[in-house]
Amino acid sequence: MDLHLENITLTYPDGDTTLTAVNDVGLAVPAGTTTALLGPSGAGKSSLLAVAAGLTRPSSGTVRIGGEIVFTPATTVAEATRVRLERIGMVFQSPQLLGSLTALEQLELQAHLRGRRPASLRARAMELLDAVGVADHHAKRPAQLSGGQRQRVAIARALAGEPQVLLVDEPTSALDHERGTQVVELLTGLARETGAATLLVSHDAATLATVDATVRMLDARIEQEAPLTAG
Repeated sequence: MDLHLENITLTYPDGDTTLTAVNDVGLAVPAGTTTALLGPSGAGKSSLLAVAAGLTRPSSGTVRIGGEIVFTPATTVAEATRVRLERIGMVFQSPQLLGSLTALEQLELQAHLRGRRPASLRARAMELLDAVGVADHHAKRPAQLSGGQRQRVAIARALAGEPQVLLVDEPTSALDHERGTQVVELLTGLARETGAATLLVSHDAATLATVDATVRMLDARIEQEAPLTAG
């Protein structure tokens, strides 16, 4: 399903004034495509991603997945949590893996959180670990994995729930150019295979050759949007 951000504004009180983190932004990400969100630090990229994830309520505007409005200024924490669990996968700048769990168990935990028996997800979890190139490391814990391998496990974990939307925050920041490019290629390929509408925040345009569109933010607004191209 497509992801639609419609007239999103996010403001915070800042002493006697108001700080605008996102200013009337509209953005559409079609299902199965990857849009990269670029811009300098403080432009509002991560704030927009937080609204898209339901981690922060917008001051105004709506977030839709397909034809359904999922986040508004009135959305409760419980409602937002349910939508994230059922419909959204997230990959953070730091992989945030649980140190006591193996790579396979990281994915099986998603089944438990969705009320399913972890064993019922085991075959799919192994398929995802294989898709991201770390199936041979399924029994290893995070401390036994390289940085790139941990990021790949985090991507597989985000996809374990078969999300309709995948939100990715600076996945290449701790990787060199070659590995960063490989991670972006992996994400765009998985988006096409799974049909997830994927929004990726990045600081490194040089790694984004395989994305379908790029959008630039400046001073809390969308400054430039490139049209979709064949992936």
